Amino acid sequence: MKAVVGLGNPGRRYEGTRHNLGFMVVEAVARRPGARATGAAREQFESLVTETTLGDERVLLVKPQTYMNLSGQAVQPLLAWYKISPADCLVVCDDLNLPVGRLRFRANGSSGGHHGLEDIERRLGTQEYPRLRIGLGLPAGWVVESFVLGKFSPEELKAVEPAVTSAAEGVEVWATRGVNAAANRFNAPPKPPKDPSKKEKKEE
Repeated sequence: MKAVVGLGNPGRRYEGTRHNLGFMVVEAVARRPGARATGAAREQFESLVTETTLGDERVLLVKPQTYMNLSGQAVQPLLAWYKISPADCLVVCDDLNLPVGRLRFRANGSSGGHHGLEDIERRLGTQEYPRLRIGLGLPAGWVVESFVLGKFSPEELKAVEPAVTSAAEGVEVWATRGVNAAANRFNAPPKPPKDPSKKEKKEE
């Protein structure tokens, strides 16, 4: 069994905020055509947990309800109960240092100042767990807390919505083929959409 943990803050107040990108991706994974849930979401280890299958893999889709800064308080006992190693737990979160909508899979690494990852690392006692970061692109002059707890602008959503869809596809690749396969396919910058008003020049 594997686990996909999307980080965020619970409650209506935080729905649709930038810091809840992890929740958004987990919800998108659950809607994937190949995802087959084995039951309704249940409350377990201070998380909302849904068991599903992706390909031939049994996967727990997890949304910690502890608030971001205490994410490890939910993740550590859940992994211990299900006997899931950190290497089989993909953590999905936002990243201020990546351009908005950019995806980055990694097999391990530091928290990079992300408080949710910091708490998970502290409680697991290791950095050896895969993570998927999704860019927020902090604009100049913004206070970090105000920015991450704010809602996406319509302009941001143009980049974020397709990124969430790609991230959910990437999670399925991770579950079935591994983190390197996901990184090779999804870590490249997204291609800009074609401008239909500009016709391709024909070769003379």
